Amino acid sequence: MTIAFIGAGNMAISLIRGLLSNGMSTADLIAADPSDVQRANAKGIGIRTEADNNIAISEADIIVVAVKPQIAGQVLKSLNTIKGTQLVISVAAGIGLESLQSWLPAGQPIVRCMPNTPALVGAGMTGLYANEQVKPEHREAAERVLEAAGAVVWVPSEGLLDAVTAVSGSGPAYFFLLMEYMAKTGTALGLDADTSRMLTLQTALGAALMAQKSTEPLANLRQNVTSPGGTTEAAINTMLAHGMPEAIESALQAAQQRSIQLAKEFGNP
Repeated sequence: MTIAFIGAGNMAISLIRGLLSNGMSTADLIAADPSDVQRANAKGIGIRTEADNNIAISEADIIVVAVKPQIAGQVLKSLNTIKGTQLVISVAAGIGLESLQSWLPAGQPIVRCMPNTPALVGAGMTGLYANEQVKPEHREAAERVLEAAGAVVWVPSEGLLDAVTAVSGSGPAYFFLLMEYMAKTGTALGLDADTSRMLTLQTALGAALMAQKSTEPLANLRQNVTSPGGTTEAAINTMLAHGMPEAIESALQAAQQRSIQLAKEFGNP
């Protein structure tokens, strides 16, 4: 399996590093980018590079489109060496299948993905949706590529990728915001900045690992560590009184709606 990356930015490099660490040969990977700096980054980890997208994809089995959504149409319409047998995996945020299909040859198998930034450290979460031309072997190949940067989940309808964007695509920033203010408040309570940051980050990591290893509902996990009349209950009750659940719900709905709007702005209906 030969994989060509169009775009050699951070997301592409993280996927390439993951594939290499999973045993893929450098000879089976190639990255194309007009930037000398980006090509040098890709070449630095041992893979082939090209400035010309058409040369890069000419012998590939899989084409990973890892470009900014604003230029996705221009890039895809310029691919004149693409073959109908090649699987196209798009990680261009917000670009819908209708647009992707209009920019590529008819009948092209396409998997649209919504990854998130923890992919850069191998802990990503990616939602995937495929068009009708994608066969079971294509699905397996797409999973192999995206699992190089973390976990993957298939959604049954393309519209659900907007919900994936709201929950996991934008989600890391929500947790960064919570951690930011926990660390700030810890400092205000008298801890030094380094200690407050360490306490915050390790607590966030530990809570995530506990939740990941448990089969219990998240509400149960919260209740299990909330003793009646204790410090945790005092904090939780304060969060609830200040409308935290409603704020989270409104935030995710806003992210979902913005995802829908961006698809219209960058796409080509």
